Amino acid sequence: MKLIIGNKAYSSWSLRGWLACKQSGLHFEEMTVPLYDSEWDERKREEDLAPSSGKVPILWDGEAVIWDSLAILEYLADKVGRERYWPKDDVARGMARAIAAEMHSGYLPLRRECPMNLRKVFENVTISDETRHDAIRILQLWAEARARFGKEGPYLFGTFSAADIMFAPIVTRFVTYSFTLPGFAAAHVEAMMAHPWMLEWIDAAQNEDWVIEKFETTPTK
Repeated sequence: MKLIIGNKAYSSWSLRGWLACKQSGLHFEEMTVPLYDSEWDERKREEDLAPSSGKVPILWDGEAVIWDSLAILEYLADKVGRERYWPKDDVARGMARAIAAEMHSGYLPLRRECPMNLRKVFENVTISDETRHDAIRILQLWAEARARFGKEGPYLFGTFSAADIMFAPIVTRFVTYSFTLPGFAAAHVEAMMAHPWMLEWIDAAQNEDWVIEKFETTPTK
């Protein structure tokens, strides 16, 4: 398998796809393409990226090509067993799928206003009411998952799951933009940021040479 990803410092969806591949336990080749540089318009038309119109991540597995992080996660779950990604309990699994889908399609104000940047920590950030609403909603979901299903470990449903993969970039945003979090959420963020795969990704992000200026500014009203 070959996984094509964008800059590790900035590409939130690439992080999700990469974590999904790591969770599979399967060997995969990793290829990073710098996003939005002077050659980007031409590069995204190349054979490896053309099926997704340049969107990353994109997974090649023989003749199969899968783009979109959630689709990659589900493809790999079918390949190695869904229990590796989703809680075994029916009720917990239902909620995990629901919040993963909500993350996949929602929280646009937070995602746009606070882009992922693993090389920065901003203090005293001003966020919009819409972004604050997104953050509160996420914390409510985390609180319910942890209270109902998280007693067996530090992750949203106890053990590391697809839900943690989908919310991993939100975890990094809470750190980058110095969100004030309640204790249960701060503990979850700490556990996620200490996960070996997260540490591996973040360390690689620090060593990248590429800088995307539009992701380097602090949110302001």
